[in-house]
Amino acid sequence: MPESLTREVELQTDPSTTFHYDTQTPKERQWAEFYKAVDTMKIGLLGTYRPGIGPVARSMVVMRRTGPDFVFVSNIHSQKFRDLEASKECSITFQDSNSQNWISISGIATIADNTDPRVRDLYSPGMKAWFGDLGDGVHTGTVEDPRRALIEVKSKYITYWKTTVGSLGFMEEIAQAAMTGKVAATGVCREFPEDEIEQERAKTR
Repeated sequence: MPESLTREVELQTDPSTTFHYDTQTPKERQWAEFYKAVDTMKIGLLGTYRPGIGPVARSMVVMRRTGPDFVFVSNIHSQKFRDLEASKECSITFQDSNSQNWISISGIATIADNTDPRVRDLYSPGMKAWFGDLGDGVHTGTVEDPRRALIEVKSKYITYWKTTVGSLGFMEEIAQAAMTGKVAATGVCREFPEDEIEQERAKTR
């Protein structure tokens, strides 16, 4: 069984909440592995807060990542834009069910309409399928469609999980931990607070 704790268990002393935090890996490597993971996943849940309802999330494709920040393209008539007008705080969540890796990002969103040059830069003909042609010569689903808008999320806090064992090792760790009372060592949890994100963002400017 685990050694007895000499004081009341709390957030800072409970091994089940502190054991996995990675304080040893150099930050440069942590950032590199974060970028590799998020660029592989590409599709995540963009979460907003809807007045009178609460948190709401929907699946979104990342159209561009610049350092720790993300850009999405969507229809400006969608409810998510009303959510962001009410509160610019949002979240992005990614998960890889095969590896069990996950990423959670908290940030601040800004909205740009189709006059932003990035709308044209990020356009591809296949995106028309998500907008449709309304037949009025204006709302055509093409790059000129005024419904096309950007959501840019600037990260304020990032945390992610990196699995360090394979599927067999995962099962072995779970079984051993259940028998011994230790915490299963299946991966590491890493986090980037706002000051570290600002430093990383500065490198991409």
